[in-house]
Amino acid sequence: MVKSTTRKLFGTDGIRGTANREPMTADTALKVAMAAGCVLRRGDHRHLAVIGKDTRLSGYLIEPALTAGFIAMGVDVVLVGPLPTPAIAMLTRSLRADLGVMISASHNPYEDNGIKLFGPDGFKLSDEIEAQIEAAFGRAADERATSKGLGRAKRLDDAAGRYIEFVKNTFPKGLRLDGLKVVVDCANGAAYKAAPTVLWELGAEVVPVAVSPDGLNINRNCGATAPVTMQEAVVAHGADLGIALDGDADRLIMADERGRMLDGDQLMALIALNWHRNGRLAAPGVVATVMSNLGFERHLTGRGVAVMRAQVGDRYVVETMRRIGSNLGGEQSGHIILGEYSTTGDGLIAALQVLAGIVETGAPASQVCNVFEPVPQLLRNVRVNGVDLHKGAIKNAIQAAERRLGAQGRLLVRKSGTEPLVRIMAEGEDQALVAEIVESVAVAVAAAGHAEESAAE
Repeated sequence: MVKSTTRKLFGTDGIRGTANREPMTADTALKVAMAAGCVLRRGDHRHLAVIGKDTRLSGYLIEPALTAGFIAMGVDVVLVGPLPTPAIAMLTRSLRADLGVMISASHNPYEDNGIKLFGPDGFKLSDEIEAQIEAAFGRAADERATSKGLGRAKRLDDAAGRYIEFVKNTFPKGLRLDGLKVVVDCANGAAYKAAPTVLWELGAEVVPVAVSPDGLNINRNCGATAPVTMQEAVVAHGADLGIALDGDADRLIMADERGRMLDGDQLMALIALNWHRNGRLAAPGVVATVMSNLGFERHLTGRGVAVMRAQVGDRYVVETMRRIGSNLGGEQSGHIILGEYSTTGDGLIAALQVLAGIVETGAPASQVCNVFEPVPQLLRNVRVNGVDLHKGAIKNAIQAAERRLGAQGRLLVRKSGTEPLVRIMAEGEDQALVAEIVESVAVAVAAAGHAEESAAE
């Protein structure tokens, strides 16, 4: 087995970086497609890759490069244009494709872009297969197709319609959204057409926000990573609730009718308890991550729903779900995976499950969706490169912080898999102590980062 430590391109969610800079260049995208086409061959049939993207300007750079790489390996290509990441996972299975590709940097600003790969089953590729793709960079060129065996490319004109109908069919039969006013913030991203359409066709009065992408405004002061725009729109329009998706629509943040934010933990708790009451929740319970609030875990376990924790990253949540047989999992950040419907996070499908709970009870979102009282929690991101969290002043600061928290709280310090950040999260009963602990660790991390930068100079 190839160890993931040998990987250089792939992070926790595919390949990501600044567009037109390594590794997000046309040259690397071409080589990724050729290597993937080489590794994922499974027989002598005509192979097929589905390629989708979000609304970033750089998608016009990466998409043709990937297409050329697959065609060079004799792989046919279906181009579907801007669609959510979960739509690509769904279409990969629906079209019996051998590979799905989503061009997106998710919640990052437009300057970044990324490549996410899905296998024929619609699940993201494992660390091991990604490592094999990297290892194939050197030999893929030697296995190019003959001139006669080149692949072909075509566009699938009804791709968006297929996804819209798929999503609508996840809403409980017999229920409608008639009478509900819903704000939906699409982050000027991949769901800017699909999300408002789904909600309107199910009966809602829709207030669309951030649905005018120009290639440069994706996630800019909007969407799941800037939910205040959605929250303010809910209050301004007197809406019953708000939905905020990120750039590729695989995560969801909501707001009740008062504009109060509902994060992934609250939404996941609501769905879990509804499914538990209806007998739909698989016996193993819910898979969360180490970032999910202690209040979430205490509330669910107190009501007979087990909570397991995976490492951060929706792909690791999915891997744990598959291993133990769970059908619900997710992250506080809003990735919610509903195993009955999707192989990856789908913000729109998750939103419909929340809306179903509101419609069924007839109560306002503020009563239905604020499921538990969170334990005081604070997250701080420190932008640094190359620090070692397991030695020196950082290690000492972490150990001191853990001693202060004791058994009444948690401290998590980790490097981001998608950005040059160290994420510091602490939670406990004493909010002031939590803030002091996060500050002390952040200072140590920042100081170590400056020291390493000085040494490098």
